[in-house]
Amino acid sequence: MLYERPQVRKLPRKSTGNIKGFPVSKKPEADIFAFPGFDANAVTDRVREFTEESVAQSKEAYSRFREQAEAAQKTMETTFETAQSNGAELSLKTISALRTNTEAGFSHLEALLGVKTFADGIELQSTFLRRQTELAVEQAKEFQSAAMKAFEAMTKPVKSAVEKAAKDAKAA
Repeated sequence: MLYERPQVRKLPRKSTGNIKGFPVSKKPEADIFAFPGFDANAVTDRVREFTEESVAQSKEAYSRFREQAEAAQKTMETTFETAQSNGAELSLKTISALRTNTEAGFSHLEALLGVKTFADGIELQSTFLRRQTELAVEQAKEFQSAAMKAFEAMTKPVKSAVEKAAKDAKAA
């Protein structure tokens, strides 16, 4: 080994009891980390109260959110069921109108086959066109009425849900 560490000699300590003539205090040393007048129990109780209030408010908010979500789900289910039933009703009306128009067309074709003169054919054709035009106007009115009823029935649950939500928002 090239370098040896020198031996350090320890000197004995002398306890004189004072430093430069001042006597040593006999009272215990003060805790420098202590907070004078600080009650940890009061803070703990306040934190516990705050936590309990926060939990209660969170539960209440969750409950309101869940109720609103369930109401929205019911509204959507009702709306879709109404749309489905009204769609089926409109489809049946469409099929009925197509059946009526097809039967009228075949009846007109049979009548045209039995025509003896050209004038009778023209008169039969003009009568058929007039009836079909009147029938188309009548069917359009029926479709319009049925579509309006379907639209009102589909929007009624949504409208009532929006009104209820607005009323609840004002109350809160």
